[in-house]
Amino acid sequence: MGHYTFDEWMQYVKDELNESARVELEDHLYSCDYCLELYLQAIADYESSLPLLTDEQGFTDHIMAALPKTEPALPSQIIKLEIGPKKARKTKRFYKQAVFHYLLAAAATLLLTFTGAFQSIAKYANSFETQKIQEKKPSVTEGVLNKTFAWMDSFEKKEAIKK
Repeated sequence: MGHYTFDEWMQYVKDELNESARVELEDHLYSCDYCLELYLQAIADYESSLPLLTDEQGFTDHIMAALPKTEPALPSQIIKLEIGPKKARKTKRFYKQAVFHYLLAAAATLLLTFTGAFQSIAKYANSFETQKIQEKKPSVTEGVLNKTFAWMDSFEKKEAIKK
């Protein structure tokens, strides 16, 4: 794998390359840390050659005027953002947060434990299991054997009657 030169990265930053060369350089950035450093250096050098922005408000107004016009959002469509020290986060109602659900589940578990609901469920399950044991049905093999023996007994009785 070969590396690209600083001049090639500078051409990439200045958008002076054709589309296939751009794609090739972009793909190379994913696998080469050395070229990534050259690319970042080219960005820093090119940034220092850009003119300074003197009228920031005018620039902002120009950009806003170039944006497509859209209808204003309804109050129900507006997302409230709370700006934190690191990033913007959406505010949620307390009952939509995961912590609330965990606390609710823990409280329900404790309530069911202390009221004895789990014990009554265990007793019910135990009685159900004992009924199943008492209602034990013969297996298929036992059924086949019983029918075979019954057929053989009836066959022997018929033979005994014929004699």
